[in-house]
Amino acid sequence: MSTAAPGASQQPGTEPQLKRGLKARHLQMIAIGGAIGTGLFLGSGGTIAQAGPGGALVAYAVIGIVVLFVMQSLGEMSTHLPVAGSFQTYATRYVGSSFGFATGWNYWFNWAITLAAELVAAGVIMSFWFPDVPSWIWAAVFLALLTGLNWLSARAFGEGEFWLAAIKVVTVLVFLVLGTLMIVGVMGGGSPGFSNWTTGDAPFAGGWLSIVSVFMIAGFSFQGTELVGVAAGESENPRRDMPRAIRSIFWRIMLFYILAIAIIGFLLPYTDPSLLASADAGEVTASPFTLVFERAGIGIAAGVMNAIILSAVLSAGNSGLYASTRMLYSLAKEGKAPRLFVKLNERGVPVMALLATAAIGVFAFLTSVLGDGGAYTWLMNVSGLSGFIVWVGISWSHFRFRRAYLKQGHSLKDLPYVAPFFPVGPLLALVVMLVVIAGQNYQAILDGRLPEVISAYIGLPIFLLVWLIHRLRAGRTGGLVPLEKVDVSGLEVKPS
Repeated sequence: MSTAAPGASQQPGTEPQLKRGLKARHLQMIAIGGAIGTGLFLGSGGTIAQAGPGGALVAYAVIGIVVLFVMQSLGEMSTHLPVAGSFQTYATRYVGSSFGFATGWNYWFNWAITLAAELVAAGVIMSFWFPDVPSWIWAAVFLALLTGLNWLSARAFGEGEFWLAAIKVVTVLVFLVLGTLMIVGVMGGGSPGFSNWTTGDAPFAGGWLSIVSVFMIAGFSFQGTELVGVAAGESENPRRDMPRAIRSIFWRIMLFYILAIAIIGFLLPYTDPSLLASADAGEVTASPFTLVFERAGIGIAAGVMNAIILSAVLSAGNSGLYASTRMLYSLAKEGKAPRLFVKLNERGVPVMALLATAAIGVFAFLTSVLGDGGAYTWLMNVSGLSGFIVWVGISWSHFRFRRAYLKQGHSLKDLPYVAPFFPVGPLLALVVMLVVIAGQNYQAILDGRLPEVISAYIGLPIFLLVWLIHRLRAGRTGGLVPLEKVDVSGLEVKPS
């Protein structure tokens, strides 16, 4: 029999509960919007400049398949047990309480710091139109806007994310159509043919090491797809809607990244200095999307793309504030954070967790504005590996969940959604993510640049230290849970 689980109760009680207010279309757009952002609009040019069009395609295709496996793993667990704590709860149940503790705090910190990064980016973007207005004013305005949106309800967050993600989706679709027309010579002059795929060392510039380095960039670009797992805790019908969102991921990746990079590779030579500038300086005028739109005859391309990138930044901040708030709430529900953060308002929003997360975002933002940027850079580096660590945790948790589920005599036909590539999927994802984590700045290691090595990898030892300290304090209860004792009970959720 299914039993209730922390963080997603539907039962009437004396206290307000999280509301299952997210509809199917919200989940779909949260899943789609999670992977579309500055990584595609700005960073894609840098990946082509670094590895060539063929190398970039290979790297994004490999990481895309890994993300598909991770999301299938998350889909199996989140339809069986749809709770706001998501992978923190799964890591606690299926691996061990100390691993779950470290995973939850790691994810909360990651998105709280990411919120600060998005505030910094939003201020810089607004200077495109208002160069005389200090960036911190815009950051404060957007923080108030996002906090207010999340304060209202889960449905308000979902509605905001739906429209922000819709802007990004329409932009990519328009880009794909215009780019295709330019490739065949209908717009923007004659067809370039395959000339840009044979320029210099194209299509594979820099060899396999360049492809490996693009793995890291691609992984960062895809981070955020796991947000749909957190949103499952407030979905109206997670057992119906989550599988639909998961199944759309592979096609989204193929459409939005693979085709976009292929089109850029056809239209712009990888030696174009603007491609590298888009990644190095974050200049919207150097975005490959801007360059292609301009060559298609859209004179206001820079202004349009600036507005679109602003929507992407606000979308990331909106989602990050939501996810980290729910994670902190879940940690408090399970006794891993102060009980203060369990407090909900009458609309089921964990307001104290929301305010605490926003406060961390403000603190990190101020370290960037008021200081020399050094503290902010270190905070970002600490959180930089967090997404990859979460993906490792999802894969490991799913591998142990499935083994424990079968070992205890349950049947796969009783699961609402079954990940189709088990055990290859989670194991392959686990290995690739560990390689990505280890090799994210291999060049600094090879060159012996110790400060860069410490700065790049500092997030990993901090995660391991938090895990170890909790493990030592928890004693035997914090260790690996034997498969026969793993709690594989689910959560019965009646459709709203």
